[in-house]
Amino acid sequence: MNFPQFTISTNDRSAATEKAEPFFSQDVSTPTRPHFYKRIRMLALLGVCMVPCLLSYAQTQAYADYPQTRGKIQGWKQEDFPSWLSLDGQIRLRTEDWTSYQYTPGNNRIFELTRVYGGLAIRPTSFLTAYTQFIDTHALGLPVEHIASNMRDVFDLRQGYLEYHNEDNNVRLYAGRKELKYGNERVIGISDFTNNSRTWDGFYGHFGGESDKNNVDVFSTSVVTVHPTSLDTHGAGLTFHGVYGTIGSWIPNAVLQPFVLVKTFPHVKSQQGIYGSEVETTFGAEMEGRLPAGFDYDVLGDLQRGSYSNNSIHAGAGIAKVAYLFNSLPWKPRLGGEYDYSTGNPHQNPGRISTYDQQYPSDHNAFGLVDLFGFQNIKQERVNLDLGPTKNLSLLIQGEVLGVSSRFDSIYNGAAGVAVQAPASGFATNSIGDGFDVSAKYVFHNYWVMNAGVGHFFPGSLMSANDHGAPLTYSYFGITYRFSVRK
Repeated sequence: MNFPQFTISTNDRSAATEKAEPFFSQDVSTPTRPHFYKRIRMLALLGVCMVPCLLSYAQTQAYADYPQTRGKIQGWKQEDFPSWLSLDGQIRLRTEDWTSYQYTPGNNRIFELTRVYGGLAIRPTSFLTAYTQFIDTHALGLPVEHIASNMRDVFDLRQGYLEYHNEDNNVRLYAGRKELKYGNERVIGISDFTNNSRTWDGFYGHFGGESDKNNVDVFSTSVVTVHPTSLDTHGAGLTFHGVYGTIGSWIPNAVLQPFVLVKTFPHVKSQQGIYGSEVETTFGAEMEGRLPAGFDYDVLGDLQRGSYSNNSIHAGAGIAKVAYLFNSLPWKPRLGGEYDYSTGNPHQNPGRISTYDQQYPSDHNAFGLVDLFGFQNIKQERVNLDLGPTKNLSLLIQGEVLGVSSRFDSIYNGAAGVAVQAPASGFATNSIGDGFDVSAKYVFHNYWVMNAGVGHFFPGSLMSANDHGAPLTYSYFGITYRFSVRK
């Protein structure tokens, strides 16, 4: 989701607490009558699109959790194309409808997000590939001052790299700009739901066994910063390094992914205002698999240690998901529970920073469809119900309860900036609020993917007590089409 992000430096943890921006409004906004009618028309359109899907009969299919994608890439054959050349592309349109947009009273918005990708691959030899991909994104219907940095990027280079691979394709070396994504992308992902998805500049290596079920990736990179009207760049030097393993054949019905990540920045300011460098190491693992009797699970945990100028870093996070598939029932319901926890800073030790650094996740729907919060100083209890009425249609109904891990640390948004500043004495309560969401995905003729959803955030006592008690409703309808052209 493309909620506006604040430009708080990602290489300075203390900056997030020093330069807090007003993110929530204390007033509750009521939609104007014209906007209300627009919302009714939009929801009616969603219903018209989904009714034929519900009435059709086909084999059911489980809901594909974000960031997994649905639908196929349509291949177009061109006999006059050289065999060493191929093209690919994506067209995505999404209408978004907000109440209290940017938490400004009366600022209700409906706007259109457009995204176009175009890729070109050249294979001069059997072991070498050169790939380049452009991006062009816009936010139509929004004033310029309301367009967030992850909404607009006018015709820019999104990916561009050289790849060497061996005959078995289990050893691959890359240099240039490309995507990084692992597991369920809660630590490293491209954040594909946003209009401008994430890429990195640097060097990458993939080394796998004979079947490539067991492999290890090594990378030294720097995340690319989007400039809406000029060329995208990365910061000085390479600042994000890692080793990410995949073990797919050692444990029955499970995949284990251990990882070690190192983030380095040359110039940061500590809690005491002293400038120095940062070296932060994150080590952990993610494991997902199937259990007997129809259960499946996904567990992730990591710890962070390091130095931040003259401060030490002691933080960590964990995610646990368990679900059960009622395979014999109509629509094959899948009922799941989830618990998320990331540490906050209690400010008991002035020389220690305990706010978890969420790294570079794909955080859409991590804490509700409205995507107001990041994975820092937060805990969540969630229940999901997935339904598959037809082969091409999947539904998700979910509810979540959110709170802060430490009452003495702030609430953070998806970009790791401060959303609500903690008072010096700490929050009186830790209840951020509750969320309720309904979303659907439908694949039309294999290649056209329609996404729709409605999410609502109910502010908790913490938000209300700190003059941030405005509820928010978010709804969207999107269409995505992907294709490739080759000989």
